[in-house]
Amino acid sequence: MKKIIFSLLITLLLCPQAKSAVPDVITLDTNGSKSFIDVILDENEADDTTVRPLDDGSVYEESAPTHDASTVSAASAPDYARPRFNLFSSMAETAKHVYNLEIERTDVPSQLLKNQLTWHFEKGALESLHIWSAYQMNFNTTIPERGDTDSKFDVGLINILIDGKFKGGKENFRIMLDPTHRSSHLPFMEPFFQDLYIESTRLAHTRILVGNSRPGVGIEGAQSPYTLAFINRSQISRNLANMRKFGLRVRGDYSLVDYDAGIYSSSTNFTSFFPGHECDLWVNIKPLGKTDGRWGKLVTGAGIQSGSKHNVSYNMTSAYAGYDYKKFWTKFEYAYANGSNGGSGLTRNRSQGLFVTVGYHLTKKLEILARYDQFDPNRQKQNNNQREYTLGANYYIKGQALKLIFNYVYCQNDSAVDAHRLMMGTQVVL
Repeated sequence: MKKIIFSLLITLLLCPQAKSAVPDVITLDTNGSKSFIDVILDENEADDTTVRPLDDGSVYEESAPTHDASTVSAASAPDYARPRFNLFSSMAETAKHVYNLEIERTDVPSQLLKNQLTWHFEKGALESLHIWSAYQMNFNTTIPERGDTDSKFDVGLINILIDGKFKGGKENFRIMLDPTHRSSHLPFMEPFFQDLYIESTRLAHTRILVGNSRPGVGIEGAQSPYTLAFINRSQISRNLANMRKFGLRVRGDYSLVDYDAGIYSSSTNFTSFFPGHECDLWVNIKPLGKTDGRWGKLVTGAGIQSGSKHNVSYNMTSAYAGYDYKKFWTKFEYAYANGSNGGSGLTRNRSQGLFVTVGYHLTKKLEILARYDQFDPNRQKQNNNQREYTLGANYYIKGQALKLIFNYVYCQNDSAVDAHRLMMGTQVVL
């Protein structure tokens, strides 16, 4: 039954796999330690998908023993010696590959079809090209303590990504498209291009990026959507951060320190050319970075953001602490803003908030977690705090590439009716 389900899933979502320009073996280090920046962000190829060599015969019917073309003519060659494209065979092979994937890590993004959708080139400017996509969907029901129940199905995201590496492997690029149109206030094309950058890794422990990306404002605010523990980000992350901006960004990763610094245009979604500037800096300290994980992984960090847009100034400071040990992990983050230019838009409001999350892996596939999340959207007003108490469970069918999500959220608002929210979602990364 499992094989049938996987075959149907792949048949509905995929086109036949294409031949690589030059079939090659892709090797990934799945046991080596990852830097904190690599784990949190999705710009890097942090993927532990089990990888096999690309097989030309996988899109053709199985061939019998080979024949010498000089002694066997095309007309007289038996049927099994003539390669024929077979759609069903291609889909069956792909479904078998996905079914047999073993992905244990859940702290990094991974894709179901890393092999099939990666091409390598002998000639030209590109060394490799990887085209992939991600989908998040959820069904949620909000039950207010007074009033009517509201249920809806939501497409959380549809992302189409093109990752390329130039010859020599020191420069790479990413183009990420988002065809979901969520705002009636923005033209379709303004948020259509999300990531759009070129990155260089010529300097040791350093990545230099030019283009449109998600700045390192806070830990969860800069985190890849494909590794989030809950369906929704925390309130400080979705209100004060989680926006892409165009600029120059430098990131470094060392055994004891990570940093992320950038100078950006304060425009978001390409709505204007240069309405002002923004400077962001985040630094992580890793006290246990040289202990090989014997006592877990401890990360403490802090950052500042300062900018101006249309003569409106905004500043934010934030701090973070996180600890992982075997099956247990926890994180805490606090933000204090005098004006902001994040997910909730440009505002002069003086806000602050914090969240605490704890998680535990009952098995390799099943994780339970809880979060306390508080946000004050305007410190100059009384009785407007917003609190969310969340219980969740994640079932990782194939790591972050295919998972099921369940969240229960109790929403407590000082100035609105309290409510209960049930959310069931899924993530598929091809």
